[in-house]
Amino acid sequence: MSSDRSRTAYADSAADLARSALDALHGAGGTAMVAAHVEGAEDGAAALAAVRVVGADTFAPHLLTGAALHPLDAAAVARSFTVLPPPQCVPQSPPAGPAEPWVMAWRDWATGSMLARFTAEGAAAEVVSRYAARPAEAPLLARRVGLRPAEAPSSGPARDLGWAEWSVRMGQLSSLALPGLDGPVHAAARQAPLALARGATRSLLRRDYPTAARIARWLALLQHEGVALPLDPVPLVTHLRMLGNGPRLALDTAIAGNLLGLEPV
Repeated sequence: MSSDRSRTAYADSAADLARSALDALHGAGGTAMVAAHVEGAEDGAAALAAVRVVGADTFAPHLLTGAALHPLDAAAVARSFTVLPPPQCVPQSPPAGPAEPWVMAWRDWATGSMLARFTAEGAAAEVVSRYAARPAEAPLLARRVGLRPAEAPSSGPARDLGWAEWSVRMGQLSSLALPGLDGPVHAAARQAPLALARGATRSLLRRDYPTAARIARWLALLQHEGVALPLDPVPLVTHLRMLGNGPRLALDTAIAGNLLGLEPV
């Protein structure tokens, strides 16, 4: 399979799994959705990779509705780690290391944490200890006021990001924006609701709806936790839910809507 066809297969498989998670969140579909996705796939590697891409959001139907996690689903998630293991060493945070593996390490930590939450000790604990170690740092926001989106900070550590780039990075970590997860990324979100609000608004105005939806998840989680926000996320999420644009965006807005107490669409 060519690299282009492989990337297409992985993206298609992730979209299919996101659609299944969305159906489960709405109370539709059968049980053991993750196992069914993996076992019914023509490309088993792509299906297991999709489990890691959708990540902790595969647990959203169980976390947000109280539905029990099927043991076959837990086994499928664990298998995605053992068959496609991440690097043994936790990647360094940018700019000391590339952003993509570091973002994936955070997402793997969230997935492993959710697996441990919903399963008994044993295989899940081994997955978390061996494959889902928590990175040390969250994305760091430059504290200078008045930076334009394209400006880099002229002082402070080089790894600090302006609000526009920081909010996009937080959007890449949107699968961590679930109740029951907590860590440095969540602390960073709580400390910077204005930057998240700016980032979501900027993405919406640029018609980058997937990024806007991912950032909106953090705003929804913060409101769910009682954090004061500079904008009301309900109209934002309501607007994004009307746009369609694929199962991944639909899942993001459905999770955000659930946290905000909105009726499913």
